[in-house]
Amino acid sequence: MKTKTLEETVEALLAPGKGILAADESFPTIEKRFKELGIVSSEANRRAYRETLFTTPGLAESISGVILFDETIRQSTSKGVAMPALLADLGIVPGIKVDAGTASLPAFPGEKFTMGLDGLRERLAEYVTLGARFTKWRAVISIADGLPTEAAIRANASQHAIYAALSQEAGLVPIVEPEILMDGDHTIARCEEVATGVLRHVFEALTERRVVLEHMLLKTGMVLSGEECQVQAGAAEIALATLRCFRRTVPAAVPGIVFLSGGQPDIPATQRLNAIAKEGPSPWRITFSYGRALQDPALKAWGGIAANVGAAQAALQLRARCNGLAAKGDYTDASEKAGA
Repeated sequence: MKTKTLEETVEALLAPGKGILAADESFPTIEKRFKELGIVSSEANRRAYRETLFTTPGLAESISGVILFDETIRQSTSKGVAMPALLADLGIVPGIKVDAGTASLPAFPGEKFTMGLDGLRERLAEYVTLGARFTKWRAVISIADGLPTEAAIRANASQHAIYAALSQEAGLVPIVEPEILMDGDHTIARCEEVATGVLRHVFEALTERRVVLEHMLLKTGMVLSGEECQVQAGAAEIALATLRCFRRTVPAAVPGIVFLSGGQPDIPATQRLNAIAKEGPSPWRITFSYGRALQDPALKAWGGIAANVGAAQAALQLRARCNGLAAKGDYTDASEKAGA
């Protein structure tokens, strides 16, 4: 029964022309984003903002799933409907971030590991009762002189594998998210080198832990130039490097790869996704799992003011629609015009 449920969830999340909305910002992250716009990060405001996102008209046409934060999965809308039930009724699959953030890796300056394995089996069982059908666990890898170390890569890969095995045991589809940060002046070639090593270790660890590759998704970043690199690769080069890396490291058994935006501006993130989709065919279905690249225009339009809900939803609707087109390789500049 769990196998059938996992297969159905994977298929729903990878519906053609749809992607995943990452709305799982931690308290510090959403507080920072709210503060930039003068919004108080209260529970009421966080609920109102996420309800604004989730009730966007036509959202299910381009969004297949939403990653929730622990607070949000326990909240109800202003009309008393539980957030996971609201999404499910719209045909959108509810998911949950289950890691507990990152901490410094002991004895390895500048490197991080992810917390949250303690008590995870019990938390997963609770999330199932709250309506979750998939999970997400994020690790971060930095590129710098001498970084990343193999020890840090292996430590995070091992955690990902344990998390994924526990999720599948609970009947939840795991999204494995090794994020290589854009910070730094590294070239696209260096990013590709690191991404190749990271993904090889991740899939070695997943295989060792008997994770069923057909019942998981990979969430990772595109192969990009570092933000401070003097030579910034264009969309075509990014697409070639990214797919070359994946073809060398990601087993064909993995049903889908969902890209994180990782701090990319909204429109470039869409353009690059489109370039990758157009480079196919690939053994995996490729789409998006964006946070800021979907939400930023909506958050700025909303600004914490109830009267702005319509404008915020229009902004999200446009970004979701554009990325849905990009996931099929059908995005054009004209797509940026509402109703085009």
